[in-house]
Amino acid sequence: MMKIKKGDQVVVTTGRDKGKRGTVTRRVDDQHLVVEGVNIVKKHVKPNPLKGTTGGVIDKTMPIHQSNVAIYNAATGKADRVGIKLLDGGRKVRVYKSSGEEIKA
Repeated sequence: MMKIKKGDQVVVTTGRDKGKRGTVTRRVDDQHLVVEGVNIVKKHVKPNPLKGTTGGVIDKTMPIHQSNVAIYNAATGKADRVGIKLLDGGRKVRVYKSSGEEIKA
């Protein structure tokens, strides 16, 4: 089970964007994810008349490793770790490690 999913609010814990908060827009693979407003780089693109794109320098959001982010706990206002709890029916749910409450998806 993935501990961080698409649509989660996360806080960056390390790197040049440390402390920034954003929403996970997509998962690239099982280890990397794209967070809105985090890890933005300048990319030089060539013009492509067939696609109708103009050339120049654009801002692009690049993937970040999931170990460098932590889920945001709105109750405490801080970053928190995620645990997996097994319910009576055999269903797995994500919970905050600090409080043990279930993460609403």
